[in-house]
Amino acid sequence: MILGIDASNLRAGGGLTHLAELLRAARPEAFGFERVVVWSGRRTLDALPQAPWLTLGHSPLLDGPLPARVLWQRAHLPRLARDVDVLLSPGGTAPPSLHPQVVISQNMLPFDPKERGRYGASWPHARLLALRVVHGRAFSHADGVIFLTEFARDRICLALGDARPRETAIVPHGVDARFRAAPRPQRPLADCTADDPLRLLYVSVVSPYKHQWVVAEAVARLRAQGLPLAITFVGAEENPPSMARLREVMRRHDPAGAFLNLQGAVPFAQVHRSYQQAELFVFASSCENMPNILIEAMAAGLPIACSDRGPMPEVLRDAGAYFDPEDVGDTADALRRLAEDHALRTRCAARAWELAGQFSWARCADETLAFLAQTAARAPRS
Repeated sequence: MILGIDASNLRAGGGLTHLAELLRAARPEAFGFERVVVWSGRRTLDALPQAPWLTLGHSPLLDGPLPARVLWQRAHLPRLARDVDVLLSPGGTAPPSLHPQVVISQNMLPFDPKERGRYGASWPHARLLALRVVHGRAFSHADGVIFLTEFARDRICLALGDARPRETAIVPHGVDARFRAAPRPQRPLADCTADDPLRLLYVSVVSPYKHQWVVAEAVARLRAQGLPLAITFVGAEENPPSMARLREVMRRHDPAGAFLNLQGAVPFAQVHRSYQQAELFVFASSCENMPNILIEAMAAGLPIACSDRGPMPEVLRDAGAYFDPEDVGDTADALRRLAEDHALRTRCAARAWELAGQFSWARCADETLAFLAQTAARAPRS
C-alpha cells in the first residue's frame, strides 16, 4: 500500500513537530505500507526525516500564501492522490471528496465558543470561525478522524451533532526524549530565600486562553505574603492584548523584575533547558486539544500546578495540584500547597514522570499507521 500525506498547511508549530516525529518513529512496512508520500512546501519538507520508504513531493504553490495552497489542493492533489491507498490530512483541510481519507484533529479553539470569544471582534476570532467550518466539514466527510484525547473527541463530536465522524481513534502525541529527566530532589521551602527563591516556570505562547497574567498576580500575592517564589514565563507573543495584560501586572507588582521574569520565545530545540532549570511548573491554559507542554513538564520530572479545564485532568490525572485558571485566589492556593508541602511536590513529580512514560512517538506512530491501514482496508476509494 501507499500512504499519502497532505501537509500543505503545515508550516510551523506543533503540527509540524507531530508530523516530523511521527515519521521519524514510523515503521510503515509493519502495517503494510511500502511507500509514504508527503506533499508540502519546501520549508516543511526540509524539517522532515529521510528514509528509503519516504518520498517528499514539492510544488512551488505550496511555498505561497493560503490561496495558492488551496488552489494546489483543489487542482493538483486529486490527481496526485490517485495512486495512494489512503490519504492522511494532519491539518484537516484536504478536499472531502477524496477517499479513503483520515484527518487529525489538532485544534480545540474553533469548537469552543467561550474560548473563541476571548479574542473579541478580531481577525483571530474570524479565522477561528472559518476553521470551525473547514474542520467540521472535513471531520464529517472523512473516513476516519484521529483525536488526541477523549475530551477532544467527546466535545467536538457533541458540537458536530448528526455530522459527527463515522470512525474515530484516540492517539496522543509523544514527547521527545530530550525532555525526559528523572525527578530531582525537592528543596524544602525553608531552604529558599528571597534571593534564592523556589523557581517556577510557565512555558506557552501568550494568548487569551493561557492566562499568564492570572499566574503572575497569584505569584505576586504569595510573594507579598512572604513566600520566596519567582516565576519565568517562556513563550512568544501570540496576542498583543494578552501580552499587554501580563506586562501591566509585572509593572505593577515587580517593575525591577526580581520575581516576575518574561523571557519570551525560546527555540523549540532549546526549550528543554528551561525545564531543567525549574523546580515547579505551572500550566494555566483553559483550552487544549492535547496539552503537549504539559506532557513535556511531566516528562521533565517536575511537580505541576495545573488548570482544571479541558483535557488536563485526563492527562495529568492524580499527579498535580489543580486550580481555576481564571481565579487568582484559587491559582495562588494551588501554588501555596505545592510550595509549602515538600512531600506533596515529591509525590507529584514522581507520579507525573511515571505517567509521562505512556506518551511516546513510537506508540503514536504505530497506532496512527494501524488506524490508517484499517481505514484503507474498509473504506471505498474515490
